[in-house]
Amino acid sequence: MANLQLFITPEKGKRLIARGLISRADVSGALREHTVVIVAGTTNGYLAEEAVRYLGLSGFERNGFIRGILTPPGSATKSPAEPVDMVIEKGQWRRGSTIYDVSETLGPDDLIFKGANAVYAEDHSAGVLVAHPQSGTMAAAAAAVIGRRVTLIHPVGLEKRVIRPVGELAGHANAKEATGLRLYPSPGIAYTELDALYDLYGVRAQLIAAGGIEGYQGGYLLSCDGEEERLADLQAQFG
Repeated sequence: MANLQLFITPEKGKRLIARGLISRADVSGALREHTVVIVAGTTNGYLAEEAVRYLGLSGFERNGFIRGILTPPGSATKSPAEPVDMVIEKGQWRRGSTIYDVSETLGPDDLIFKGANAVYAEDHSAGVLVAHPQSGTMAAAAAAVIGRRVTLIHPVGLEKRVIRPVGELAGHANAKEATGLRLYPSPGIAYTELDALYDLYGVRAQLIAAGGIEGYQGGYLLSCDGEEERLADLQAQFG
């Protein structure tokens, strides 16, 4: 076994997560044989891009593939008035569709991918910020998961890590005396860069530090253990 320290920026992390998911047999199989819903979001934009590439399709633009977003005061970036998700049925892209169009027809072999705003890596739990009084797309996703046993996966970068279980944080954010956004503790499973590194390279990684300047803000330093040849491939791709 060998060791490599690897610094991942949030943008590189999004691409890594997307490639890791597409490499999985359950995901690639569902794209061709079942229904896959990729809910619009910045991380999921990378996943949608990889899915289209895998299926040999074209015409997808990652820019604008967003729903609710957090932006600084004065930002010109806005959520689209009518967001569109990516719905793929047996390898065919249903252009213009959203999760609301198909959520009630999904079953145990289908997959939903939705981004998250909080991840507790210790137990792969995820939380999603909610502003909509009916819980937005999380309501549709959760109904499919609990009502029809659909699998919900949250592609989410380590920059969104939290230090307490998501359920505890949700109890605080959702208390009747609280203000601002609510936090939905999802019934889905988080998928981070740590999972992607294992799926793609057989590497077991752990977060050891974070932060930097000149583009490294929000990034994180990972310590990766694996076979020397696989680590060399990893460094060539992301080092």
